[in-house]
Amino acid sequence: MTIRTRRVELVETAGSDRRFEGPATGDERPMLLSVLAAQRATLEFKCAGLEEESLSRRAVEPSTLSLLGLVRHLADMERQWFRRVLAGQDVTPRFSSEADPDGDFDGAVSGPRAAAEAWAAWREEVEFADRFAAGAPGLDVEGESPWRGKVSLRWVLIHMIEEYARHNGHADLLRERIDGAVGM
Repeated sequence: MTIRTRRVELVETAGSDRRFEGPATGDERPMLLSVLAAQRATLEFKCAGLEEESLSRRAVEPSTLSLLGLVRHLADMERQWFRRVLAGQDVTPRFSSEADPDGDFDGAVSGPRAAAEAWAAWREEVEFADRFAAGAPGLDVEGESPWRGKVSLRWVLIHMIEEYARHNGHADLLRERIDGAVGM
């Protein structure tokens, strides 16, 4: 009998380890897109199998952090960086606003179709981002961010990897609190 001692060994989900099989050498764009795809898949993995009520469960008071809030927040981040900054589209966030800058988290409450709507928005933004990144003439394509000034597609991809990695750490803790599931 083997006793499992590492958290990564505690989760056995078919295909979960395939998230990280992308290229580790070669051209930069496929590598960055693969790592970002793995981080996105990790968010989906962390939320898999949960009902809407569990997805909207808050971390601890006074925090409004929840898995549903993370999905909404990351949909807004995808939209901000790829549509607004890089593609130059005149779009507003889906879940937050100037009047309610934390609406992505504060508004992440269980309700009719709240989770389905958040996932649909997230998938739509990810699809746009993937098309934009794949079709861009190069990683040096630039856009203008009110926060950072001029940024390149390369920087946005790195930033989004960091954004997902940080929030996937939150998702780890949230999921463990909800049902005890641990692992990658």
